[in-house]
Amino acid sequence: MTTNATSAALDTTAPATPARPAAGGAGALSHRKIMTILGGLLLGMFLAALDQTIVSTSIPRIANDLHGLSIQAWVTTAYLITSTITTPLYGKLSDIYGRKPFYLAAISIFIVGSAASSFATSMYELAGFRAFQGLGAGGLMSLAFTIIGDIVSPRERAKYQGYFLAVFGLSSVLGPVIGGALSGANSILGITGWRWVFLVNVPIGLAALVVVAKVLNVPHQPRQQRIDWWGAVALVIGIVPILVVAEQGQQWGWGSLRSLVCYGIGVVGVLAFLLIERAMGDSALIPLRLFRSRVFSTVIIAGTIVGAAMFGAITLIPQYLQIVRGASPTTSGLQMLPLMVGLMSASVISGQITSRTGRYKIFPIIGSVFIIGGSLLFTRIGADTPIWQPMLYMVALGFGVGNCLQTLTLAAQNAGSFRDMGVSTASATFFRQIGGTLGVAVFLSVLFSTVTGKIVNALHHAGPAFQAALSDPAVTHNPVNAPVLGILHGNGTGSLLQDASFLQRVDARLAHPFLVGFSDSIDLVFLWVAALSVVALVVTLLIKEIPLRTMSGIQAMAESETGGAATDAAVPPVHDAIPAEPVADEVDAFREPERVGRHALTTAGTPISGSVRRSDGSPATGAVLTLINHGGQQVARGTSGDDGEYELVAPLDGSYVLIASSAGHQPQASTLRVAGDPVHLDVRLTGTARATGVVRAGADPVPGAVVTLTDPRGEVVGSVTTGDDGWFRFADLLGGRYTLVVSASRYRPYATSVAVPDLGDAVTEVVLSGGARLTGTATGGPDRAPVRDARVTLVDAAGTVVAMTTTDHTGAYAFGDLPAGEYTIIASGYPPVSGHYQVGAGEDGVHDVVLEHSDI
Repeated sequence: MTTNATSAALDTTAPATPARPAAGGAGALSHRKIMTILGGLLLGMFLAALDQTIVSTSIPRIANDLHGLSIQAWVTTAYLITSTITTPLYGKLSDIYGRKPFYLAAISIFIVGSAASSFATSMYELAGFRAFQGLGAGGLMSLAFTIIGDIVSPRERAKYQGYFLAVFGLSSVLGPVIGGALSGANSILGITGWRWVFLVNVPIGLAALVVVAKVLNVPHQPRQQRIDWWGAVALVIGIVPILVVAEQGQQWGWGSLRSLVCYGIGVVGVLAFLLIERAMGDSALIPLRLFRSRVFSTVIIAGTIVGAAMFGAITLIPQYLQIVRGASPTTSGLQMLPLMVGLMSASVISGQITSRTGRYKIFPIIGSVFIIGGSLLFTRIGADTPIWQPMLYMVALGFGVGNCLQTLTLAAQNAGSFRDMGVSTASATFFRQIGGTLGVAVFLSVLFSTVTGKIVNALHHAGPAFQAALSDPAVTHNPVNAPVLGILHGNGTGSLLQDASFLQRVDARLAHPFLVGFSDSIDLVFLWVAALSVVALVVTLLIKEIPLRTMSGIQAMAESETGGAATDAAVPPVHDAIPAEPVADEVDAFREPERVGRHALTTAGTPISGSVRRSDGSPATGAVLTLINHGGQQVARGTSGDDGEYELVAPLDGSYVLIASSAGHQPQASTLRVAGDPVHLDVRLTGTARATGVVRAGADPVPGAVVTLTDPRGEVVGSVTTGDDGWFRFADLLGGRYTLVVSASRYRPYATSVAVPDLGDAVTEVVLSGGARLTGTATGGPDRAPVRDARVTLVDAAGTVVAMTTTDHTGAYAFGDLPAGEYTIIASGYPPVSGHYQVGAGEDGVHDVVLEHSDI
């Protein structure tokens, strides 16, 4: 029986907070080494984060230059699709083959895609190059989080959150500034300014490539596993239409034929993906067993909802700053600094507290509350609100996002095994990105579908200044004001929804009702964000906190390679923390094992799972599993399912004894060590029946006879030799029929069927008959030379042919395993000759044959 970690993290609640563990241990990296590796990871993450903000600022200028304004959304959509789809694929492949090659591949693909994008001559080419670029971007984010999970324990990992969010904050500020500056320049070094938006990624990417190739040396245990290509195809079929309609639904119409077709294809793809993942088991792209853990499932749901609310809110703020406040993309990027301050401060504070206490559940709850509060505050802003107010509200909103973003990823990583670090991190990133994409699509749809009505309402309540402007000839005859006057004369607001920049150039009195309508519509959408954040708050309240592991992935790998158990000297002794009497829920589980079945989740702590099998490898159904601590107290109990699988929970870290028992089997006791990681322990039960007997030849025992026992499938159960008294014994058998075979030198083999009861002994007496041997030589001619290939036939006393053979080049022949009796030997080749010979039991007889021929 072996003990190793699995990814089946089960539902738990937080126990008493342990003291902070001591650093070090097998496989631990120094802080300097971690920071060196972290530098390379941050460069890669900066590539992806900067690219999103810098391109979004520059895309209008790029679309105008490439004459593709109407299809500019596809440039973003193509990148979004490929980067989202490849995220889980990078996670799975890196779990199998290691992180470094795929992270280097992701950076290389991103560099090539960036360089190619700078040479695009049409929007369709740019969309294609951006799709290729997205193939690399899908690995930059998720693998960076995965690698930091490999080298830093969850307990210490929280301290490094600030670095990651600093990258996001820096890119959010620098992206619009750099994008505006580059796209605004006609030419830089003889190259069109907007093309530098993509070329700037090349030197940054090359630097990241060199650093990562040099410093990223994370140990990896290769695993033999199938690659879930069919699951990847099904995921593409399921997710691509959903992402496409999320990006294009506003333009197509959410109920249009194209949107409905996308919905249908997406549903079929998702259903196919689920069926394939179920069939692939552990080899699945996103193993469904991860979602058996209530903790993991709840974290993923929370991450998806928080992602929708978070990205929706962050998308709405630039809309307000640029449309209502008239800020340029560069200025709006700088005005969002308070959001980044709140985000980074929350990340640093929550990270430090999590590292010191090991507690993290409270932070997503606090974050959801702040997102709700910040969103509700934003419902109060208007066209004339002083700018300091929304900037103050941004701090609250950013503080909420900072408490949720990395903590939920940390919780997802901690809920799974270190062996599943890639797929658990990629799953968290994947679902958060899906939630963010759908959230942005829905919120923008609400914004633009309600803005017309809000503008009409604002026009009806316009003040005297607006009426005065309409009566002023200097206003009505100014061509700058023509777009607003056209809308007022019934031309509709379609042009306004396509480009609202003219509102900053027209007369302020005419523009004011339109700005009020926009701000009112944004207020309504923030109310939706607040409502969704309430749902996120409810889900985060349902998260049950698993104690953060104190080992990194490579430390756990080092422990498993050396056969040691993870230790944590600072964890309080088990006997001091486990009550003498089980709580009420535990009593119910103990009294009704049939009800809880294989899922006997009785208390908070670390999941223990595995299989119970009989000695022949078949699953042992209904075996009772009991977990006791070193104080002799029962802490968990359950039964194995139809497939022999079981699941228990150890309340605290420490040493335990697992007892497995089943009718007709010997009880088995196994010692295991729990240290934060889920534990996998397979148990093999042996039977309680025995097969014994004696081997004789006549009345005499036969010592040294080989006795072999096989099951009905022909598999050898065991093999023993008889003692001096001729007795043999097979123990630990399961009831059933077996075949007993006895062989001994100078005796004929013997086989018989033996029925073994479920309990007790099956006694068999075997009487062997001697196996005689008859040999000889055939010669002929005057010189009695050996006769080769002469045919020799052996016939018993009843006239039955017993055996037939031919002589070899020396003229010799042999017959073995013969019963005692008289035989006739007939040799031919020359004229046939015959003779008789009497052999006794176990005797070696010799009978030579002389052949004569008339020609000799």
